[in-house]
Amino acid sequence: MALEVVSREAVLDSFHLSLLTTWSLLREMPQDGSIEERLVVGNDCDIQNTTSSVEIVDWPVNWPQIIDAAVPRLAGHESAWIDSISSGLRQRVYCLQTRRDNDVTGILPLHLVSGPIFGKFLVSSPYINTGGVWAQSHDDAAALVGRACELADELDVKYLELRHETPVEHPRINFTRTDKVHMRLELPDSSDALMKSFKSKLRSQVKKSREYGLVVEFGGEELLADYYAVFAQNMRDLGTPVFSKSLFANILRSFKGRAELCVVRKESQPIAAGVLIHNHGVSEVPSASSLREFNRTNANMLMYWHLMSRAIERGSHTFDFGRSSEGSGTFKFKSQWGAKPQPANWQYYVRKGSPEEMRPDDEGKQRLVKLWQKLPVWATKLIGPEIVRGIP
Repeated sequence: MALEVVSREAVLDSFHLSLLTTWSLLREMPQDGSIEERLVVGNDCDIQNTTSSVEIVDWPVNWPQIIDAAVPRLAGHESAWIDSISSGLRQRVYCLQTRRDNDVTGILPLHLVSGPIFGKFLVSSPYINTGGVWAQSHDDAAALVGRACELADELDVKYLELRHETPVEHPRINFTRTDKVHMRLELPDSSDALMKSFKSKLRSQVKKSREYGLVVEFGGEELLADYYAVFAQNMRDLGTPVFSKSLFANILRSFKGRAELCVVRKESQPIAAGVLIHNHGVSEVPSASSLREFNRTNANMLMYWHLMSRAIERGSHTFDFGRSSEGSGTFKFKSQWGAKPQPANWQYYVRKGSPEEMRPDDEGKQRLVKLWQKLPVWATKLIGPEIVRGIP
């Protein structure tokens, strides 16, 4: 593997960024508690029940079963996701609920995303692609969104972000993103049928990967170190701060057998890896990575073939590749497997600035992306998790 070389300017910029992060954290830290305590402990009296039809309670709550929902359940409406993300990213979760005759008729979990660099946000589901309102009626949905906007005002966040698939109508929603789509594949009953559905070029790419002696392994926390080594290097190469290893450990524990890791090795070295979640007949890949220097081996193609085959083994009817911008490289990659686009409606109540400012392709972020790509991987593992937990 090539030795990483970092310029003097990159090291200095990284040092300055680390100082900024540390100074901001110390400034925000209460004198009688830790950073984590400040995020978890709060005074609820001033923000609860100002709207009589909606109550706000801190996570954890008894997860409801909402029958005949007018606003349907999404993949993010899963207590294991809320447990793992709130613990792994050290975020407080507010659960907004509507009730009728003591039964929960609507729920909207919201994570308070807060960090020393970008400010505060209320987000329905950080890290994953779907979440927001799950409600029995449109009136329940509107009440939840209205109370969420009030909470955004009270907490003085920059914006509220609801990662819906079908939009929820509300007059205070003032921005919507529809530029990305969910890419999903309807799975056949067998891996043989799936392989036969592919075009010959795709089949040959999968078969070619076997010429390099690659080995594919599925497992749990025993594979976490190998998975994270690939993931962290790939995130550095993309110029994106890396999530902490503890986030993925919490995902594996919270889903209890419904989450697994896939690692592709060349000899003893992990060169591609992904997270696979099986839930309610859908298998999804929230994160997958491969090392660029091994692109010639088609390790990524082999990994995705095994991920889809594994989904069929687990009885899933749908494979969710995640979101992509239409026409992008990742959109084309997912389309070649037969995935079809489905709408994503991310709705916002914007109070300050613009959600576009947080996009990695924003012009103001490009210098930071290029700087991050020059850092050694060990440095990104050290400072990245504290930065990314504050990015919505």
